[in-house]
Amino acid sequence: MSEILGDVTEDAFLGGKLRLRQPKSGHRAGHDAILLAAAAPACSGDRVVDLGAGVGAAGLAVAKRVAGIELVLVEIDNGLAELARANASANAISAETIVLDVTSGAENFAGTGLAPESVDVVLMNPPFNDASRHRASPDSARAIAHVATTETLEAWVHASRRILKSGGNLAMIWRADGIAEVLAALGRGFGSLVILPVHADVESPAIRVLVRATKGGRAPTRLLAGLVLNDKAARPTSDAQSILAGNALLPMTMP
Repeated sequence: MSEILGDVTEDAFLGGKLRLRQPKSGHRAGHDAILLAAAAPACSGDRVVDLGAGVGAAGLAVAKRVAGIELVLVEIDNGLAELARANASANAISAETIVLDVTSGAENFAGTGLAPESVDVVLMNPPFNDASRHRASPDSARAIAHVATTETLEAWVHASRRILKSGGNLAMIWRADGIAEVLAALGRGFGSLVILPVHADVESPAIRVLVRATKGGRAPTRLLAGLVLNDKAARPTSDAQSILAGNALLPMTMP
């Protein structure tokens, strides 16, 4: 459900349990953010940071599921950050919103309260479209949110590794054909990977991968059975419906 409100729309997520205002154009939250939230192994008392939060969809969805987390939303765009603050308030969720470039240095992070080894869980949905194969949008906000440079993934993983505590978890989503890049970036400092392919339908190759990685983890990598979003008749599968409605979690949240 989407209600038009001037230059923004108000959209229902998690079966209506979460309502978010977001721009009518540019980067808009959708299934990726809710799938990412369903992959986050957060517990009450955890400090959870959503890097590149946009209007706050993934982080706020986690907070709706897990009471008592300390949520920090990090976003580079001032306008989106302001919407994230308003969305947290409108949904009665306690969250701190920080305007910060994820690729900036440790001093900038520490200056906002994100010191090294101070976070239990990081969520991230970095720009992941390959600039060499995707024409950048003329909308600058959409281009920043969607198109990756060659350094994007490494920089975001590095920032996550720096702020996570030993044993802390990173949950991320990336395009499926870039899985080699993900494995290479996570090879420095992360282990105990759990990977879930996401398929648009039963006959198509995966379009996304959801990945959980543990800082300093040593367990073998696990590749889970894929999640299929739509059946042969292009109707949402029951699994996808349950997850997107906030009624089920992805198996990677389990220990």
